[in-house]
Formats: sequence, C-alpha cells, structure tokens
Amino acid sequence: MPRLERRHEVLAPNLPGHAGGSPLPDKLDAETLVSGVERAMDEVGWETAFVAGNSLGGWVALQLAARGRARKVVALAPAGGWAQGDPIAADRLDHFTNMRALVRGAAPYADEIVATPEGRRRVTQDITVSFEHIPPELLAHQVRGVADCHGADSLIAWARQYGYPLATERITCPLRIIWGTEDRLLRWPRAASRYRELLSWAEWVELPGVGHCPQLDVPAQTAELILGFTARGG
Repeated sequence: MPRLERRHEVLAPNLPGHAGGSPLPDKLDAETLVSGVERAMDEVGWETAFVAGNSLGGWVALQLAARGRARKVVALAPAGGWAQGDPIAADRLDHFTNMRALVRGAAPYADEIVATPEGRRRVTQDITVSFEHIPPELLAHQVRGVADCHGADSLIAWARQYGYPLATERITCPLRIIWGTEDRLLRWPRAASRYRELLSWAEWVELPGVGHCPQLDVPAQTAELILGFTARGG
C-alpha cells in the first residue's frame, strides 16, 4: 500500500458481506459485490480508476472493467477462471467453508498463534510460499477478518449455484493477469483455463515460486507490477 500511495490516491473498500463491509442484501446476485465497490467509488467522486484485486477481489476487478469503471485492471489470481463443469470449483468452495469454521475457532487466539514461526506458517500455508517477512499483527488481523466475514455462508452458497459470471466480451481496457505458480488455492494453470481462453489478449504474468496472494508473498514485486502497468501508455 505505501508504494502505491506514492504514485496514486488509493481507495481500498471493504467488500459487502466481509469484515468491515456493509451487510449483504436479502437476495444476492452477480452484481452485489461490484455494486458495493462502485458505491465506494461514487462516494469519492471517481468515475473510473486503475483497479487491482486478488482472488474474489480479482473477479470484482474484472467486473468493474466489464461495467466500464476501470481504466486498467491488474487481477491477481482472479476467482471464477475454472473451465465449465470443472469439479475443482465445488472442491474449492468446500475448502473455504471448512477453513472458515476452523479459523472462527482459532480467531480468539490469533495473537498467540502468530507469535511463533510455526503458527505463522500454519496461518499462511494456503496463501503464500514465503511468510517470514509478514508482520505478525497483520496475520492476526487477517485471521480475525476471515472469522468476521459475516456474509461468507451466503456468498459461498450463491457461488455454488451460479458460479462467477463475467461478461468477458465487454472488457476492453488494458488488462494484466498475474498468477503465482505455487498457488495452492487456485492452482495454476487449471484455475485460469476459462480466462486464458476468453481473455487470451490480456497480458499474462507468471510468478515462479509465489502463492495465491502475491501482495503478501512478494509485496514489493507486486507493487511494481501494478505501478509499471498503470504508468504505461495506452
């Protein structure tokens, strides 16, 4: 974040249904999350912006592009890129359901867990390859954030039924998609197969030895990949 803020005014909204975010509506649809981000943009007077997002946030970033709200997008391992009918999609949603149950039990002890190298490795094993550089207080904050994701059950249930729809044909802005080759949650390249077909014109960047969250795994490199793309003409 500090690296991005040296060059840009940065808005980092909490998604609806997530810790710190607005409550979810009674009826979810494909626009629930992206509409929440659009409201945050409207509140600060931004018609468009450079957009970066990871995982579910990567899908939301691509939706913003499809809705004409993004000047450029950097999507880090965006959700929803599985091939049609790939059973790994249901498996991943099962994983998130089970993982959240475990994290809710661990959250009261977050500070104690991240106080040891073993605890920090356990907390980060699904999202990063490297973890020694990540501040323990940030990891504890993330554990509590997962536990406090009040809309998780509804969002997972909706995704089971509808997947992650995206009007890829409406995305016309410059697009950079980044994927760590050691992603344990959305494995490369299987979890990107649909996007690689429908967004083949995008700039694809593989990060060897990096996990699901490059912004945590290699923060300086990730910031430069974002800044280098936003600074480029066109």
